[in-house]
Amino acid sequence: MKTKQTSRRKKWLIAGGIVLLVLAILAAAFFWYVSDYYRAEDVALEVLAQDSSISVQDNLTILSPSSPTDTAIIFYPGAKVEAEAYLPLLNQIRQTGVTCILVHMPFHMAIFDANAAEEVIAQFPEIQHWYIAGHSMGGAMASKFASDHPDQVDGLILLGAYIYGDYPDEKTLTVYGSLNQSVEDHINYTENIVEIEGGNHAQFGNYGPQKGDLPATISTEEQQAQTVTAIEAFLQSAESQK
Repeated sequence: MKTKQTSRRKKWLIAGGIVLLVLAILAAAFFWYVSDYYRAEDVALEVLAQDSSISVQDNLTILSPSSPTDTAIIFYPGAKVEAEAYLPLLNQIRQTGVTCILVHMPFHMAIFDANAAEEVIAQFPEIQHWYIAGHSMGGAMASKFASDHPDQVDGLILLGAYIYGDYPDEKTLTVYGSLNQSVEDHINYTENIVEIEGGNHAQFGNYGPQKGDLPATISTEEQQAQTVTAIEAFLQSAESQK
């Protein structure tokens, strides 16, 4: 009897050891995967270093305009992209008079905190008009939040992304580069779509070339400038309709 119990115990110990080994391998593979991400270029980091009006608060970088405003954009970065890579773009947007709040996602992936905007909104009661924006997978998760919380946001802004979920296209701005065919193929709506001729997927941020992305035929500065113009026009149109 004792021999059978001992044998059974050994089998359980061996099985438990195998499970632990598999879990350890999976954990190591996951951390290896998320540690390989796109770093922000120096030009992006310089925005933070040179502007004292930009503040960092926990997992947020807050870019406030020179004059008080009651309108803000919450921004979700693309997957495996260092959040600071979007500072040049957001710095230009805030200069149009809008507060921009950049969310630093767990493991640089918005999929792990798609509802981050909920806590952001709660922290800034002075903001009356909220827009949520994102690039690539960050755009997909921003779209999911807008779809799940339509009463909390006034509109959705997608860069290199398309509507994910059930959110009105008339309250959505979709901006993509003409060389980003994979996004264009998924746009099955017609309202507020801006195609940037010669633009690609990566140049909404400053993190260098992205695997699988076609080289743009316009500069990063030009692609971002056109993006800012489109966002400013979209926000002005939305405000005029209230």
